[in-house]
Order: sequence, then structure tokens, then C-alpha cells
Amino acid sequence: MMRSSIKKLLVATALILSSLVGAQAQEHSQEGEAHAQHEGKAAEHKGKFNVGEMIMHHIKDDHGWEFAHGVTLHLPVILYSKDRGLEVFSSSRLAHGEVYEGYKNEHGKIHRVDAEGKVDHEAKFYNFSITKNVASLLLSAVIMILVFSAVSSGYKKNKGKAPKGIQSFLEPIILFVRDEIAKPSIGPKYTKFLPYLLTLFFFILINNLLGLLPGAANLTGNIAVTLVLSVITFLIVTFSGNKHYWLHILKPTGVPVLLLPIMIPVEIVGVFMKPLSLMIRLFANITAGHIIILSLLGLIFMANHMGGMGTSIAISPVVLFFTLFLNLIELLVAFLQAFIFTLLTAMYIGSAVEEHHEADHGIGYEGAEAH
Repeated sequence: MMRSSIKKLLVATALILSSLVGAQAQEHSQEGEAHAQHEGKAAEHKGKFNVGEMIMHHIKDDHGWEFAHGVTLHLPVILYSKDRGLEVFSSSRLAHGEVYEGYKNEHGKIHRVDAEGKVDHEAKFYNFSITKNVASLLLSAVIMILVFSAVSSGYKKNKGKAPKGIQSFLEPIILFVRDEIAKPSIGPKYTKFLPYLLTLFFFILINNLLGLLPGAANLTGNIAVTLVLSVITFLIVTFSGNKHYWLHILKPTGVPVLLLPIMIPVEIVGVFMKPLSLMIRLFANITAGHIIILSLLGLIFMANHMGGMGTSIAISPVVLFFTLFLNLIELLVAFLQAFIFTLLTAMYIGSAVEEHHEADHGIGYEGAEAH
């Protein structure tokens, strides 16, 4: 029954979000053309449309949030230095390479410049600016707080009754994370780690889905974000590990003494490789999807440059069809990557907290409950 509900949930979500794909394709096309015009002189000198610059313009972080061509939310720039103190101003002051109060934005990074307009590499200041990714992070946090506050109040009001509204929408997913990820991977101690696993799953899922919307930020495709998530998992695993976990790393059982100098470093490296693989997997999969879609849309402008408007119009339906198809795949990837990251995290935690008799005799969660 639960699996059937999850399938219905996924299908319904796919139908809702796929309706936004056309708008996304159009928005990406408009932004690509706008960026090509913005980089016009350089592109004209090169004699071709620069697809690489267009792609990087869309997937990298920025001090302004461009929802569509001509619709940009200028985010606050917050700087602190010992000689000037705290400085706060709009990022619009630094738009188009302009210099404001001795600061300049070059390739998405703010520098202090001298009187001649050259970058002063010796100037030291701290940048606490609200960038597009930070704003998207705060937005997803607000969404999670509002949604799960509503779910919590729903459980209190409908205690003993059938779930209603958003509660009925999210309950199958919550039960899926509990019954299919936490319990089998961690065992009887799963309740301690379930809040973190649920937070992790929904944080990644919400930001993956937000990244598919027109003009959205590429948050989970930012390696700094995936790094932080992996470090949190690493800290939880490290500080939750029992003596059997550490003995397995520092003194593996059944290994000849002569091989211990080789096996112990390998086990220690493995401890750090687990969060590293989590970080790279999520970052690479989300970023690759955006790059492929943007590359396809870039073909329209390349065809316009090489063969004229007629060629561009001829290939546009084919490109948009494949873009729609890849967006639907990205919708599946959004759920899949949230599931994989959470599942591997639960497995790492489970290997750190399992008791010695469980490892030796294979007593799982059900067996432990029976005992």
C-alpha cells in the first residue's frame, strides 16, 4: 500500500513539475541570448557564440538573482574590514564592472581596487554577502520550516484520524525514509538518527526540485554545499562510532600481523573517502544535468550563428523535445540523488553503531526486536 502511494506521489509530482519545463526551456533560451548580447563584443571578436560562458553564467553563484531576462533581484553585499568596518550596499552598485567605494566585482568575486582601478591583492576583508545560492538556501529552509510545522500541527489535530492535506502528501515519503532507509540500515538505534535523515532527505530533494524551476539557483550543484552536508555526516558517524567500529579500523580482526601496517592506513583512508564520495556524487550528478540541458539549448544559438535564422528554427523543435525529455529525467534524478545520499549516510551510521554480535551473527533490526 505504501509503495503504491509513493508511486502515485511521484507520478503526480512529475506531472506538476513537467508543466514548468516549457517555461524553463524558454527562460533558458532568453537568458542564453541575453548573456550572448551582454558578452557581445567579446563574442563578435571571436566570431562565434560562446557556449561555455553561457553555461557557466547559469550554473555558478552570483551576487544577483536573475529570474528572467531583465528581472533581477539585486542581493545585499556585506563586507567587513578592520580599516573600514562593516559595509552594506546593493550588488547593483557593482553591476557591469562598475567600481563602488573602492570595490569591484570580477567574475563573481568582489575585490578592492586602488585609485587606478587595479585589484589590490594586499587588501584584506571578509565577505558575508547574500549570494544567489545563500538566498536559495534560506528559501529552502523557510519552506521546510513552514511545511513541517504544518505537518506537525496536522498530526496533533488529526490524532487517530486519517491524514489530510499536506500531511497526507508527505506521510508516505516520511514512512519510506523510516521503513526503507533508517530501520534496515541502522537497526534498533534508528530513532536517534531519524530526524537528521529526514532533514537531509527533504533538504536535498527540495533544493533539487527548486533547481529545475526557471531562474532557480544551482544549490545542490555547488560543491561547497555538498561538502558541508558530507562533513556533517562524517562528524555524526565519527562521534557515534562505538569501540567495535574503531577496533575494526585500527585493529582489523582476522588480518595477519604483517599486513596490519598496510590494512590500517587503508581503513583510515576509507573513513575519509566515504564523505568524499557523498560530496562528489551529488555535486557531479546535479551539475552534469544542468550542463547537458544548457548545452542542448546552446545548439539553437550556434545554429543561428552558423546557418542563420532558418537553421535555428528548424532544429529548435528537436532541441526542445530532448530538453523536455532530459528535464523529466532530471525530475527522477532529483528524487534518486536525495534517496542515495540519505541511504549511504544511514549505512555509514549503521556500520558505526552496530554491536559486535550483530556484525558476527547477522542479527538485523527484526532479530534484535525479537531478542
